[in-house]
Amino acid sequence: MGCKQVNNMTLYPKLILDALATVRYPGTGKNLVEAEMVEDNIRIDGMKVSFSLLFDKPTDPFMKSVIKAAETAILTHVSKEVEIEGNISVKTKQTARPEVGKLLPQVKNIVGISSGKGGVGKSTVSANLAVALAKLGYKVGLLDADIFGPSMPKMFQVEDARPHAENIGGRDLIVPIEKYGIKLLSIGFFVDPDQATLWRGGMASNALKQLIGDAEWGELDYFLIDLPPGTSDIHLTVVQTLAMTGAIVVSTPQAVALADARKGINMFTNDKVNVPILGLVENMAWFTPAELPENKYYIFGKEGAKQLAEEMNVPLLGQIPIVQSICESGDKGTPVALNEDSVTGRAFLQLAASVVRQVDRRNVEQAPTHIVEMHK
Repeated sequence: MGCKQVNNMTLYPKLILDALATVRYPGTGKNLVEAEMVEDNIRIDGMKVSFSLLFDKPTDPFMKSVIKAAETAILTHVSKEVEIEGNISVKTKQTARPEVGKLLPQVKNIVGISSGKGGVGKSTVSANLAVALAKLGYKVGLLDADIFGPSMPKMFQVEDARPHAENIGGRDLIVPIEKYGIKLLSIGFFVDPDQATLWRGGMASNALKQLIGDAEWGELDYFLIDLPPGTSDIHLTVVQTLAMTGAIVVSTPQAVALADARKGINMFTNDKVNVPILGLVENMAWFTPAELPENKYYIFGKEGAKQLAEEMNVPLLGQIPIVQSICESGDKGTPVALNEDSVTGRAFLQLAASVVRQVDRRNVEQAPTHIVEMHK
């Protein structure tokens, strides 16, 4: 996906998707976006727009009328200047994205990072955990699934990056941006950073499925997903799309944050979602002045997340202190975990080691009996 500015009009993939959401497929009555008939790597070059529509079979009786309706919708709802006629290609779903359960076959562990509420530093923890795992020698991918507030492009200083697509195995796949040894994709690469992102639920889920299933993630030891705060359709989309190894819940020690963290834990462990909790991370656990590294000031309360972990019988994976450098590093695009000599850098390396231990323990527990015996 990309965007170009011509004649004072900027075309974005979302404009095209909005137009296609007005076209209904006669076979089901659903619109093209909702029916997942739009292959998401929409290509934009000036005013020329091209993409593929997915049909179940090459003999679909509605194919021609749907293509014509899609062209008309774009000219009507986007601009009469868009060059679209003849640029909509057709694919059958056999050459489309693999079905759920067969996605990311080369990825060993898929971990969601969540928080019950915003403002607890979940994205900071996600970014630094990814960096720390890479420093420990693991192959790491990071997906910024926070549709409404994508922050990874800024945290990794790649705001101007525009991922491109390559034809791999007969499919056009998005190639992730690489920084600090991490493969990175964010919805923020495909939207205007100065505009509020307003997504219908189905469109947000579709965009996310594309970043998961239509990207060349390759071989990974850890695929981290920075989820939006709270509970939403996005969480369900991820859980229904991927076989997740487990989830990490981030909280601060404050009572209000802990109440929301408890809800987050309950969401993952309820019967419909059923994702194991790998553990809790207590962020902003205490304040430590850089010049007095031994001093701890519990400005948000003491060990609230630790007590919640004990109460809910989940591991406390780590406690991350506040030092001024953590905010400055995030804003500059150099995650603090890059500096192993800093107080916070060491805390993130310890967190990464804890996550590895929990994931390994879970994988052994899930393994067939004969493999478990070998580990004893």
